[in-house]
Amino acid sequence: MTILSKNLLLVIAAAVMMAGGMIPAEAKLVLRNPCADGMVLQQKSAATVFGIADPRASVTVQTSWNGKSYSCRADEKGLWEVRVTTPAASYTNYTIRVSSGRESVTVRDVLIGEVWLASGQSNMEIPVKGFDGCPVEGYQEAVSAAPMPDRIRMFMMPVKQSFTPEVEVEGRWLKATPDEVPDMSAVAYWFSREVNEVLDVPVGIVYCAYGGSRVEGWLPEEVLRGYGTENLDHDHIMQTGRYSRPFMMYNAMLHPLMGYTIQGFLWYQGCSNVGFDEQFVSRMTDMVRIFRAGFGDTEGRLPFYQVEIAPYVYDADASDSESRAARLRAAQHACDEAIPNLATVVTNDLVAPYEKTNIHPARKRPIGERLAWLALNRTYGFSRIACDSPRAVELTLENGAACIRLEHAERALNRTFGVEGLEMRGRGGAWYPVTSISFNGDTMRLRSEHVAVPAEVRYGWGDFKPGNLANRYGLPLVPFWLKIERQQQ
Repeated sequence: MTILSKNLLLVIAAAVMMAGGMIPAEAKLVLRNPCADGMVLQQKSAATVFGIADPRASVTVQTSWNGKSYSCRADEKGLWEVRVTTPAASYTNYTIRVSSGRESVTVRDVLIGEVWLASGQSNMEIPVKGFDGCPVEGYQEAVSAAPMPDRIRMFMMPVKQSFTPEVEVEGRWLKATPDEVPDMSAVAYWFSREVNEVLDVPVGIVYCAYGGSRVEGWLPEEVLRGYGTENLDHDHIMQTGRYSRPFMMYNAMLHPLMGYTIQGFLWYQGCSNVGFDEQFVSRMTDMVRIFRAGFGDTEGRLPFYQVEIAPYVYDADASDSESRAARLRAAQHACDEAIPNLATVVTNDLVAPYEKTNIHPARKRPIGERLAWLALNRTYGFSRIACDSPRAVELTLENGAACIRLEHAERALNRTFGVEGLEMRGRGGAWYPVTSISFNGDTMRLRSEHVAVPAEVRYGWGDFKPGNLANRYGLPLVPFWLKIERQQQ
């Protein structure tokens, strides 16, 4: 176990204490967001309800679904929290009454369901209504669908930064109605809709994303200081672009939410870490561990489902072989092996040629659905819902053909003709398209009329190199670059 692992809870505890110092001296009984009207609590759990009261005051929380009361005492800064026992999910609207001394607050329109936290950068941030010049496909269908105010709700965290960890935060719960769906995160909305359709329970999304943010923006300052590679002087930070600032999104957007009870994480980020692929896996490992610990999971059980960065021309002068974006995608998929209970959604097939200079491609529904399929299969146990993209694991040479062993290929991919994005070359030679493909079980045999002795094969390798290979369930092949490891006789 690393020093970071051993000190992780101490770091988070220290951040909470720092934030506690920001509470006004004259506290008033309030609940802290996302504990507010319209909230969704995680079903069948000991769900957290938290707020602020007078220092050392006694606080009582009563839940209408079981009539029980839960008591606690605020700390010296006025922070308090209780764990309430929640029933199975339903569309019944409940209330929570909180009292302390002569004060009382009632939270209304509370639902019990499945709660996920959605975070990352702009491709998670982009709403159903899109950004200027970046429309989202399916807007009309989403907005004109039958209103689902008790089926899908989303707490919207405002975009902000802070040099110190915060506790209170603005924000509100949106409901899936024609008036409010346009403002919801498109990826998170389509995830919620798919999960709701299968589980038939309310889905609540706690949303906090910051466009252009790096992984380092979502890590505590104490952790970044341990790396020794970041300039954390506050004056220097303010002179850098707001998107690339370290630790400030963690302080202002994630920290206030920590402790709220969730089922898992959805993450769409990585574009701003292109060019830093060598450190990406280790820093994502730390970030995921910190996220989980901040929401009460120190054993790596909460699922973390992330999205591969979109095809996009990050560097117009770079060749495919030099593509930093391709290396970052490879690092994202390496996280699948390095981090327990993490999986990555492929996006290589979800762009049109005209989108090569659009960092926000329009097709967000398939991404949300692929995230949902991961959750439905791995988290909720629907084993017949396919969720794993085929993956190339080994390249060998057999009778002059390049043979690639595949996982999750379901005994063949979707095509042998018209393949896009698949190339091979001999040792040190030029790259050529593969011209012949056949299958033997889960092994793909490849030839090219221009390559006599194959040495390397790659697929979807480049800044913008869309492919069209998928398994029988339509899940796309993970981009790869493999070299011959051995020769079959």
